[in-house]
Amino acid sequence: MSRKPELSFWQIWNMCFGFLGIQFGFALQNANVSRIFQTLGAEVNDIPILWVAAPLTGLIVQPIIGHYSDRTWNRLGRRRPYFLAGAILATLALLAMPNSPTLWVAAGLLWIMDASFNVSMEPFRAFVGDQLPEHQRPRGFSMQSVFISVGAVVASLMPWLLTKAGVSNVAPDGAIPDTVKYAFYAGGALLMGTVLWTVLSTREYPPEQLREFDDDAKALPVDASRAWRPGLLLIVGGLLVLLAIRHFSLEKELYVLAGGLLAFGALFAWLAFSRSQGMLREVMGDLYSMPDAMRRLAIVQFFSWFALFAMWIFTTPAVTAVQFGSSDPHSVAYNTGANWVGVLMGAYNGFAALAALAIPLLVRRIGLRWSHLVNLWLGGAGLLSFLFIRDPDWLLLSMVGVGVAWASILSLPYAMLSDNLPAQKMGVYMGIFNFFIVIPQLMAASVLGLLLRLCFHDQPIYALALGGASLFVAGLFTLRVYEPAPAGA
Repeated sequence: MSRKPELSFWQIWNMCFGFLGIQFGFALQNANVSRIFQTLGAEVNDIPILWVAAPLTGLIVQPIIGHYSDRTWNRLGRRRPYFLAGAILATLALLAMPNSPTLWVAAGLLWIMDASFNVSMEPFRAFVGDQLPEHQRPRGFSMQSVFISVGAVVASLMPWLLTKAGVSNVAPDGAIPDTVKYAFYAGGALLMGTVLWTVLSTREYPPEQLREFDDDAKALPVDASRAWRPGLLLIVGGLLVLLAIRHFSLEKELYVLAGGLLAFGALFAWLAFSRSQGMLREVMGDLYSMPDAMRRLAIVQFFSWFALFAMWIFTTPAVTAVQFGSSDPHSVAYNTGANWVGVLMGAYNGFAALAALAIPLLVRRIGLRWSHLVNLWLGGAGLLSFLFIRDPDWLLLSMVGVGVAWASILSLPYAMLSDNLPAQKMGVYMGIFNFFIVIPQLMAASVLGLLLRLCFHDQPIYALALGGASLFVAGLFTLRVYEPAPAGA
């Protein structure tokens, strides 16, 4: 065969089914970890730095997994060994998280859990590129989006549903309610089961056959002799942030930002002058020489994911404080509000599943870029509306806009990028693209606490407003991205 054969609906279903469990666990993390941190004694302005583990692990893990999965072949295949290893570790972390005895144990388990999700999640994107012919890839990414939405809806609703079923939703000081514990146990079982389904029901093409399919693809050499220039700028930026922290006695979270700038600056400088070979040089070389469309999309992704991370971190403290009137994590009002946040998280994912069906129709009418702009602006309006709504039931309307934006973020950037990725580096480039998801999350974890303290009197509701403004900016930058040529057949 010189071309990949088409796969049936059920073959695509099987290869994407593991995403259901991964997203179920990821949604449990997003909806409940801030609640667990507060229950174990964290202050609101300490929550961002506790969350920093999640994006930092993605920044490190995803390109490494992409690099090595491009080169792996054993009895399980190319990508499937990573699905399985990540699922085992993530399941163990999900079972342990709601039983954390201290805040720092919970923070450490978040690190392990998020790293494990990333080990499983990154190869799933490349898996679609490996297995499907080009004209079927949008269908594969759409199937993943459906499983993402369904898993997130059910996971986000779990504590609320368990409360309705009579499970206790309050616990003694320093203990996690049974609703949260049982939700995490169910997440561990579902994650392991769905990933096993994909591992056992799919097969992968061996490397020599993939080379046949892509025998016209050529790897271009990377000229990194000028990589010292962005390296120098990043180092100067990192030093300025360090000086500002010292001079103005700013929050310790900003050390994460300064350290990130200095680390990437040093890596780019090393890339310019080093002649060594290996994984690090390849990843940094591909980052430096990434396609122009990817470079432009990086800005869109930065502002989009900054907004999402602000929402994931601060929706629980914001809604419990404003719409439910309590910041005491041991009160009935707070825990009722925290459960309602789970409903809201489930709602936006449900709306995203519906929006995913309509987005292709919108794209045909107004194109990829304008569609993404409209969708992001609807999400921005949804987050800004949290400032004005006091009846928590009406927040469901806000989540309609957020759901539309979420569906768009999961699909349209990949559509705009897909024609610009070299097939022989699918894994590593998917990992590098994750930088532009992770870096804004690190930025949010670094600066949101400071912004809330300096500008908004530590009121977490304004973090959601900043997220809404960020989505409007992301929409504008979408117009700078070139649209790919229409795909054939």
